[in-house]
Amino acid sequence: MEAAVAKAWSHVRANLRRSAGQRLFDQWLKPVVLIEGSDAEIVRLGLPSAFMTQWVKNHYAERLLLEFRSQIPAVRSVSIETVAEEPKRVLSAAAATADSAPVAAAATAAPAERPQFDPRFTFERFVIDATNRVACNAAKAMAEPGAPRFSPLYLHAGTGQGKTHLMHAIGHAFLEANPEATAIYVTAERFMFEFVQALRNKDTHAFKARLRSVDLLMIDDLQFIGGKDATQQEFFHTVNEFMSSGKRLVIAADRAPQALEGFEPRLAGRLASGLVADIKPAELELRRAIVGRKLLDMPAVTMPHEVMDLLAARITTNVRELEGALNRLVAYAQLNGEVITIDFATNVLGEVLRSAQRRITIDEIQRAVSAHFEVKQIDLISERRAVAIARPRQIAMYLAKRLTTRSLPEIGRKFGNRDHSTVIHAVKRIEELRGKDVEIDTAVRTLMRTLEG
Repeated sequence: MEAAVAKAWSHVRANLRRSAGQRLFDQWLKPVVLIEGSDAEIVRLGLPSAFMTQWVKNHYAERLLLEFRSQIPAVRSVSIETVAEEPKRVLSAAAATADSAPVAAAATAAPAERPQFDPRFTFERFVIDATNRVACNAAKAMAEPGAPRFSPLYLHAGTGQGKTHLMHAIGHAFLEANPEATAIYVTAERFMFEFVQALRNKDTHAFKARLRSVDLLMIDDLQFIGGKDATQQEFFHTVNEFMSSGKRLVIAADRAPQALEGFEPRLAGRLASGLVADIKPAELELRRAIVGRKLLDMPAVTMPHEVMDLLAARITTNVRELEGALNRLVAYAQLNGEVITIDFATNVLGEVLRSAQRRITIDEIQRAVSAHFEVKQIDLISERRAVAIARPRQIAMYLAKRLTTRSLPEIGRKFGNRDHSTVIHAVKRIEELRGKDVEIDTAVRTLMRTLEG
């Protein structure tokens, strides 16, 4: 079996050279050797120093395991070890060839940085209407061959409205149209984690080289690096690098660039300089169409139109929860051998339907208040203190306390990182005004009726 492992190792080395680039490969990966005794289940790799061993573990442990499994599916683990003396190697002519003939090796190597995009998330399976058409068309344009028409593409929407679906769809379409291209999809939280690890290991060069060398970079949930100054600085330089080189950059967050909390103005400005496209909450007709589209993937399921209408009408928070309710209903029916009827759906989803009716988000409150008082939503989280802004802001905080389960500190953060004492003051102030100001009381009652539906 050692011969098979040695052959697999030659392919892995060739793939690593191609993905990392010659300089990075020569510095960190070329010294890696296959230790004698490796078998089809446990592969042992050796390096000459503890520092190099730790670097390869941090940056390539998962990649090495995936590479070996692609060659030998039975591989359970890859052990990366420090060897004080020259280890016994598994000799392989193929491995020697890989070192001496990089061009030939690259020709047979798998393309670098090809993430495992979710097969469910394609453009064909994305249901389009007026609420998401611009974002979808922009995503399709980003995936087209040739020079990108714009970059970055900035997608923003609330949780579960389709941002991640579009990012995976871009990845699928781009790599299909450009088989030799490279791409990275990563969450902002993962971006921050890897950057911090690189700082600790004093090896930010490899981190930067990996991200900036790809043809398509996609970063999801950008809002999570709010207030992280060092990470934002690195991200700012990454954005500049992609813009100056004319490469594709896609960003997704839960709000517009100017409304991001804890972000440097220069970074928000850079993000807004590309194409900013929002996805609005799905309306009833779109939710109904999404249920229908999901059922096409379940040919054995029969669901009455009245049940589809129930799901679309009652689960309004986001598309992700709608899909979850549909999957739960189908699973219960199949596991219990039941026919899906309106009564069955109501019994199975009773708690989900009730909680969906009650749940109101702070974003919804801010949108409703800004529309009622004809102010911009961004003003509600700004530092402006004019009465025309401050009073609607206080009403929005009051409603957030009354209609959501969010804590006072959480509410404060949603209103421009204000202290919880500011929220307490706003709640008390609106309670006082409701007792003596008919106009304020009427506005609050109207907004509550609107939000509670």
